[in-house]
Amino acid sequence: MAVQILNTIIGKKIVCIQLLIAFFMSDSAFALSFSSVKTSLARSVYGTKGQTFYCDCSYQAKSIKSKKCKILTKKLKKRQKRLEWEHIVPAHAFGFSFEEWRDHKKVCGKKSKSPRKCARKKNKLFKQMEGNIFNLVPSIGAVNGLRSNYSFVDSVSKEFELCKDGLSVNKRKATPSDRVKGDIARIYIYMNERYPGRGIIGKKKMAMFQQWNISDPIDENECQVYLKKKKVQLEVIPMMEKVCVVKK
Repeated sequence: MAVQILNTIIGKKIVCIQLLIAFFMSDSAFALSFSSVKTSLARSVYGTKGQTFYCDCSYQAKSIKSKKCKILTKKLKKRQKRLEWEHIVPAHAFGFSFEEWRDHKKVCGKKSKSPRKCARKKNKLFKQMEGNIFNLVPSIGAVNGLRSNYSFVDSVSKEFELCKDGLSVNKRKATPSDRVKGDIARIYIYMNERYPGRGIIGKKKMAMFQQWNISDPIDENECQVYLKKKKVQLEVIPMMEKVCVVKK
């Protein structure tokens, strides 16, 4: 009798664990909005002091230390001193896969002016994707704005650099420094696998991202960021876990 009771208890615990795992890997596992996840990024991941992703410029709170940062563009001057949180995979890249984005006036009414706001309001999966913490990095506001929703390519002329050895943009294309190419590739690959069928990576770009992943492997800083983000979003990324979590 005692053995049967013990087996029942163990069985229930296993079922509970399985349910928890299934929940945390489901689309409802996390529901942080883009606005709320930005608070988590500042408090729990990157901190109030740090370096921006592309340009490696120092920031404190929401301000860029512009005097020490070699910004090479005169555009968006007000945003040159402002810290912003940038989507590596732009919302625009997956937004068109949602009806609420494509037909926002039909879904949200004729007065709707923003496909993004409509999709955020009406579709839980879009809201989750927009607020996915693994897809967000600290950026100079002007760099974020000028990168826009441009796709990444291997090379853009340095004539169009936004910051020294940081990011170049031209003709709706962007090229980051070699220092972060692997980071970008792994974020794209993760998002593509996490949300299949959303058009995040085309066949031509997959080969480029795979090469970036090899040429710029995971380093200690990337691991530290991943582990902090994992605690917030309660999600494991296998390719990061293999490198960043030492098995005892």
